[in-house]
Amino acid sequence: MNETPYSYSAVSTQSPSKLPEPEEVPSDKMAKKVRRWEVFPGKNKFHCNGRIMMARQTGIFYLTCTLIIVTSGLFFGFDCVYLAQHVTPAIPAIGGALFIFVMATLFRTSFSDPGVIPRASLDEAAELERQMEVPNAGSPGTYRPPPRTKEVVIKGQVVKLKYCFTCKLFRPPRASHCSLCDNCVDRFDHHCPWVGNCVGKRNYRYFYLFILSLSVHCIYIFACVLTNLILRAQQDNFLTAMKESPASIVEAVVCFFSVWSVVGLSGFHTYLATSEVTTNEDIKGSFTARRGADSFNPYSKGSIFKNCSQVLCGPVPPSLLDRRGYVVPDSSQAHHVSGPETQKERESNSVNVRHEYYGSTTVTNQKTGNMGTNTAPDLPPPAVVTTADEMLPAGENVKKREMISYQTPDGTINNKLPPLNGDSQSALVAGN
Repeated sequence: MNETPYSYSAVSTQSPSKLPEPEEVPSDKMAKKVRRWEVFPGKNKFHCNGRIMMARQTGIFYLTCTLIIVTSGLFFGFDCVYLAQHVTPAIPAIGGALFIFVMATLFRTSFSDPGVIPRASLDEAAELERQMEVPNAGSPGTYRPPPRTKEVVIKGQVVKLKYCFTCKLFRPPRASHCSLCDNCVDRFDHHCPWVGNCVGKRNYRYFYLFILSLSVHCIYIFACVLTNLILRAQQDNFLTAMKESPASIVEAVVCFFSVWSVVGLSGFHTYLATSEVTTNEDIKGSFTARRGADSFNPYSKGSIFKNCSQVLCGPVPPSLLDRRGYVVPDSSQAHHVSGPETQKERESNSVNVRHEYYGSTTVTNQKTGNMGTNTAPDLPPPAVVTTADEMLPAGENVKKREMISYQTPDGTINNKLPPLNGDSQSALVAGN
């Protein structure tokens, strides 16, 4: 056998099997796009694909609509016909305009976002918790809870911002968490079951216009009913008038018991609007004298006219909820389906064991681009070239031993040597 100055060792002589291509997903198994209102964490109901937002307790709201529609329907069906002939045709026109305005403001209050503040995401909540951590240098063994309030100064008045444990955020000034809707609402006034929604920064003006127009509507119907009964009673008597128009009695009873509460509520909110105070702040006495001699309302504009203009004519802020937007799926979710056979083949391709012979003791690591695939199948197998003088002393022959090459899941091909005195069985154990 002729001696050669070089010895060659082949690292890989077999091409690893290729991974199967991912199966195409049928159109019916594609992930359905989910809108944000469908996974909204608050206790709200949505209609018309997220365009309408209401509280879950809407039974009293339907009662409100029924009382207004039935009473107005009886008024237009019985009283307006007689009064238009004997008094003036403007009576049904005025009543119709009031009815439309009342229902429009009611629906605008009930179906809109009152100013819900979106909850903090997991990353935002974790970052906020990290910022609130207070190290306790005095007693390292004890735990000191982080502060749950912040103080800000508005026009020289100190205002506390409270931390919401549900929404994982510090509520802005004048915001509060509604226990019925389970949301933090900006400039929270109160939760009104009669409109089936919270009353906040984005729908307070419509709520105020609703109760104000409803008060006028109730007074108008009550006055027209009395006029109708009096005109009919002049022809015969009051009992005959009641028999001729029995619906007028029902209207008079409903309006009589409703007008006191509605007019009183309108007067109370007129006072709040002129003072630039919410119902929540008025009940808590946030800016009363009992809070301190220097306590004052930092949100007041200084005059009744400016406060009313701010409440009724100020700009309506946009909604912070992207209710009709799509939920962004997690990047870790795969859009293909793999059967049991595909999974078996993938596991078998992740580790490939081969037996080879080599003439040098050099360990070679080859990095491939993809796990279980050959990135250069057309190229000749790589070889490691070493000189005999560098490897072995003079006069010694190269002794071939068994080598085990395997490919790890991350795509690296490792060659490990068996023991010098081991047989093929021990070589397999050492390689694995």
